Amino acid sequence: MLQLNRDDLVQAYIRMRTIREFEERVHTEFAGGAIPGFVHLYAGEEASAVGVCMNLEDKDYIASTHRGHGHCIAKGCDVEAMMKEIYGRREGSCGGKGGSMHIADLSKGMMGANGIVGGGPPLVCGAALSAKTLKTGGVAIAFVGDGGSNQGTTLESYNLANVWNLPAVFVVEDNGYAESTASAWSVGGSQLKRAEAFGMPGREVDGHDFFAVYEAAKEAVDRARAGKGPSLLHVKLNRYYGHFEGDAMTYRADGEVEALRETVDSLAAFRARVTETGLLEGRQLDDIDREVAASIGQAVTAAMSAKAPGEEDLLTDVYVSY
Repeated sequence: MLQLNRDDLVQAYIRMRTIREFEERVHTEFAGGAIPGFVHLYAGEEASAVGVCMNLEDKDYIASTHRGHGHCIAKGCDVEAMMKEIYGRREGSCGGKGGSMHIADLSKGMMGANGIVGGGPPLVCGAALSAKTLKTGGVAIAFVGDGGSNQGTTLESYNLANVWNLPAVFVVEDNGYAESTASAWSVGGSQLKRAEAFGMPGREVDGHDFFAVYEAAKEAVDRARAGKGPSLLHVKLNRYYGHFEGDAMTYRADGEVEALRETVDSLAAFRARVTETGLLEGRQLDDIDREVAASIGQAVTAAMSAKAPGEEDLLTDVYVSY
């Protein structure tokens, strides 16, 4: 299992299960009208975020997308604070002012989810330049969707990262659809050819296989840390829900999602591999499932009873004092 020990495997499963449970519960709560604003769920894509972020430290930075809950959890953000933020509460990650699409925690190297498609790569170039200039040994990771991969900001960031030889990794999470447009139709050429065009190595990986993602990400992160410049990972995966909560998904075939849940569940694949090899026991994973479900339930209870921002909070966090 590469360089992963049993404790690493337990942590990987906890993070993936936490993402799944968090998203399933948010789906339920949003449907009941308890959550304000827009919500985009990451369920089905857990192995990508966790496989990448298991290679990172707090000094490393990531920039996310509008579908950011999974990246936040994988990078170590506090789950209860995240839930409070999604509920728009004062004790949320961003004071209840950002909501689902703007969760951030710089203490964990989480630069924020981002409602701007292709908004993360330029930020990551800045974080990577800072790490290089200050010689922190840190790296910066940009998660971007297949739709965002077509944005000029993303392509310009590829070029800038190469020209400046930045310790950056671009992770294109290709779930098959840019909102409702199939990536097979809308993305010209291939992601790997794009990497080649900008002079950096690229690698395609099965985004439902935690171990495949971890290995590919480790190679890219180690390369960046060693001062050898940026890389691109094309992670192919699937989302279980619509582009946003309330999406009727009329662009997807009948039974498509049900079939995906049956055949390409990253948690089920992880469980099968570690139990069949005797590295972890099924009973141990069952205990984790129960503990995670309880913790998410507690987070929802805490969020529902927490206070919303008041008038006195209206003009706070607008400017930063240096």
